[in-house]
Amino acid sequence: CGLCQRADCDPDVVGRLCQQDGLCVHENCLYHASGLEQRGADDEGFYGFLFSDIQQKLKRVARKRCCICRLPGASVTCRGRRCPRTFHFPCGSERGCVSQFFGEFKSFCWKHRPVQRVRAVQQDQTRCLICQEAVAGRPCYDTLVCPACASAWFHRRCIQGQALRSALHHFRCPLCQDMVTFQQEMFRLGINIPNRPDGTFDDHYLRHSSCDAGQCLCPAGREQVETKGPWRLLLCSSCGSCGTHQCCSAVGEEDDSWECSDCSDLHAGEGCSHQGP
Repeated sequence: CGLCQRADCDPDVVGRLCQQDGLCVHENCLYHASGLEQRGADDEGFYGFLFSDIQQKLKRVARKRCCICRLPGASVTCRGRRCPRTFHFPCGSERGCVSQFFGEFKSFCWKHRPVQRVRAVQQDQTRCLICQEAVAGRPCYDTLVCPACASAWFHRRCIQGQALRSALHHFRCPLCQDMVTFQQEMFRLGINIPNRPDGTFDDHYLRHSSCDAGQCLCPAGREQVETKGPWRLLLCSSCGSCGTHQCCSAVGEEDDSWECSDCSDLHAGEGCSHQGP
């Protein structure tokens, strides 16, 4: 990467590697390069950062040394009051700096970074809810806690991975399911919560759209979906991954809820073969 001078970085940390016209830069190095603005449309340059602006930025930081690794090319400046520290984005991540992914995309060194002020008491040896490995005894850079329930603890790297997979509309506390307070705190602490996940996960957001009744009675077939009448499609209220036409399962016209046989069996004490999206 032209901005951080590194190639061996975790994509969960630095984002995608953008390459074109001789330029090679990490996505997050671009967003957090101090003074670099998105002056183009989304489809121009890299994410709206024009190639000419990136090249000018590379020239300006060529002699700026990173306060962590001491190598040139440092493009991220701490926004703490009168703080002179400048660093490479991945170096900052390794040293405990925080870069925020909202608003002005501010970055802070380890001395001026935002910290958690949540009163949370651990029970015995608390473990990360995601990887089940031990966490620190109190909230710190590498160990975060949900501000809503104060009971969910996790490693920064673990909750960052979950944020990238879940994206903005699905990212919430794994324990209490709070979304608003949880997201605000994670944003403040430098967790990158994208507006949508990588295309690899697009199929997670597709709504089931066919009739799965043992015998579909619709003349137009299982894929026929109408908003009213006998061919109205209802999804299982429990798993959401099974559907039926109103007529095919003898659902009443006034009924808005239906449960597939597997989920009905589950509630009767048996296993369910359908899982939610």
